[in-house]
This record gives sequence, C-alpha cells and structure tokens, in this order.
Amino acid sequence: MRRDNLTWESEFVLLGLSSDRQTQAGLFVLFGAVYLLTLLGNGLIILLIGLDARLHLPMYFFLCNLSVVDICYTSSGVPQMLVHFLLEKKTISFTRCGTQLFFSLALGGTEFLLLAAMAYDRYMAICDPLRYVAVMSPRCCIGLAAVSWFVGVVNSVVETVVTMRLPTCGHHVLNHVACETLAFVRLACVDITLNQVVILASSVVVLLVPCCLVSLSYAYIVAAILRIHSTGGRRKAFGTCASHLTVVSMSYGMALVTYMQPYSTASAEQDKVVVLFYGVVTPMLNPLIYSLRNKEMKAALSRVLMSSSESKL
Repeated sequence: MRRDNLTWESEFVLLGLSSDRQTQAGLFVLFGAVYLLTLLGNGLIILLIGLDARLHLPMYFFLCNLSVVDICYTSSGVPQMLVHFLLEKKTISFTRCGTQLFFSLALGGTEFLLLAAMAYDRYMAICDPLRYVAVMSPRCCIGLAAVSWFVGVVNSVVETVVTMRLPTCGHHVLNHVACETLAFVRLACVDITLNQVVILASSVVVLLVPCCLVSLSYAYIVAAILRIHSTGGRRKAFGTCASHLTVVSMSYGMALVTYMQPYSTASAEQDKVVVLFYGVVTPMLNPLIYSLRNKEMKAALSRVLMSSSESKL
C-alpha cells in the first residue's frame, strides 16, 4: 500500500465486554468492588512491610515491589474500564491509548521478572541457607529489583513504539476492553511482520526466560526438600514456597499460551480474558495468597493492630 494512502486515527472506540446496559451496570459494581479490594489488599501489604521491622527481609522486599506493580497495573486500565461501563460511546484518544499500552506492558513485564527474582530468593534460602544472608544482601536485592523494572520499561518502550506506529487506514474500533498489542495489530493495514517478531522477542525476554529460570530454581528446591528427612522439615520448607509457586503458576501459564502462540491463532476473546485476568483478577488474588498462607504476615498484622490499639489507650 502506498504511504500517501495510509492514515493514523486520533481516537479509538473500545467495544468492551458487553453492549447491554444492564450487564454493564452489573460489571461496574463487580469490577469496582474488585478494584477496591486490590487497592486495600496490596496497600496493606506495603504498609505492613514498611511498619514491621521483622519483615525487612529479601522475600518481603520483593513482595512489596510486587504489590506496587499490582496497584499500578490495575490502575492503568480498570478506572477507565469502570468509566466506560457508564458511557454509551467508549472512546479513547491516540495518546491515552499509547500511554495505557506502555504502562500495561512495562508493569506486566516487570511483574514476570520480579517473580523470577523471588524464585531465586527462595532457591538461595532453601538450597544454600548458609550463604543466604551474604548473597541476598540489600545491594543484591535492590539490583535484582532495579533490573526487573529497567528491562520491563525498555521492553515496553520498544513494543509500544512499534505497535503505535502502525497505520489503521480508517479502522478505529478496537475489539477489546483496553488498548492492547494484539488488538491494535489486528487493525493494521500494512505488513505486520516486524510486530510479530517484536512480540515474539518480547515474550521470550519477559516470559520464557524468566519462566525457565523459575522452573530451574524450583527443580533444585524440590530436590533439596526431598533430601530433608523429617516430615516437619519438608512441610516447613515447602510452606515457604507455596504462596510464590501458586502466583507463578497463575501468572506465567495463561500468558505463555497467549503470547507464545502464532498470531493467527490468537482470538480477540482470548485476549480479553488474559487482560482481565492479569489486570483485575491476579492483582486482587496476590495479597490473599501471600497473606492467608503466610504466618509472618498474619503476625505482623496482629502486631500493628495491637500497637494501634495500645496507642489509643
């Protein structure tokens, strides 16, 4: 197609989940409640880790970073989704669309990398406990977190630029709940080979490689746990990893299925499910998983509540 026939839209229409007004009202209540729970749950984790000195450990440092990511990630799309449930015409400008895409990609990539860093922390704690304190020093933890954020942001910049440069030649209706890479690529009226290569490369960097590192870490962890003779020791060792392993299974599974498959086989409805899962469900579940299965988090909450009660007396 000649370049003088190419056009870029200044505004897009999001089809969302449903066109039925009653259904949208119900979804507004549901997603609004989930969003509030997400903010409260992750905010509480950040507060507890900040207030309780006993939680100033590598594991909780990464968990605090994860909660920050979850709050920012869900806030990059859910508020707009809630507003659109109340509007007849669901539009988003080109600039806002690009901004939303950037933050969702950056925060999503950072979360996958942070989970890999947390897996390394668990590996050191169980497989090499004598060197754990020396290796997982504050400098090392800050470095791992910084690399996770940096790679996530750089990956997002590249993918966002390559995606938003695509002309749509008059097509401005996105069959999605938010501005998302695959949905935008479907509107393109030019060759998308470069975009497919970038999406695949991005998936390898922030999905496949971290997933392999997590799998390798847990292979060593399982082997180390099986060498423990006492049942109580095995249970305690596995208990320190159970929460993280649950979150890892949820996070990597669906993303790998979606973004590592050929572009032609990915459906719009599947994309919506993935975005809702990572943008709405996972950020809400993470605090529940880490707090309900973690005795130290429960103890920290009790100490903070008791301290608050005593200060009022």
